[in-house]
Amino acid sequence: MGRSSSTAILTAIIPIAVPLLLSSHLSAAGLIAALAVSTTIVDTSPFSTNGALVLSDARGVDPRRFYRQVIGYTGGIVALGPVVTWGALVLPWS
Repeated sequence: MGRSSSTAILTAIIPIAVPLLLSSHLSAAGLIAALAVSTTIVDTSPFSTNGALVLSDARGVDPRRFYRQVIGYTGGIVALGPVVTWGALVLPWS
């Protein structure tokens, strides 16, 4: 999955968010921005096109160790990214 597929998923997620926006006082701009960030942070994964390119271009490092580091980073960013984005872009404006 590359950046284009991550961004394209927004066309499916935004309509799903409409009922949430209509039934709450959430900021539409903040929610859409949070969704955009949350759907594209997965591009750091070594399983995405971008992540695979980073792994394949790594020179002078132990590939297994580098892979584990990228997996750890990806796990952290996927776990914390949406929460931080929601707190920074949605909650202050709601």
